[in-house]
Amino acid sequence: MPDLAHHARQLRALADLLETQANHPEDAHTPHPETLEIINNRHTKRGQLNYAVPNRLQLQTRIRRYNADHGIPHGDIVALALDTWLRARGYSPVSTSDKTDGS
Repeated sequence: MPDLAHHARQLRALADLLETQANHPEDAHTPHPETLEIINNRHTKRGQLNYAVPNRLQLQTRIRRYNADHGIPHGDIVALALDTWLRARGYSPVSTSDKTDGS
């Protein structure tokens, strides 16, 4: 029997992309409702995300300024930005509605 895993991955990626487009028909920069629900729940389990990024992008400074202007915690800014960017490219979470531990 032929290995269809490659085709299954392609179909999954296509389904994720279609879901993303259906959830954000007007603006790909709008945070997903599930993401906002998770972010707004202060009992959500959190983990550290550490990546080296180019200093010239001034991401830390820009995040601090955004926090000062809007009062959104630094981690939430990063989570919202990354989640929105990944969803717009078809990389939605596997199944956020099935997770009850808040991770």
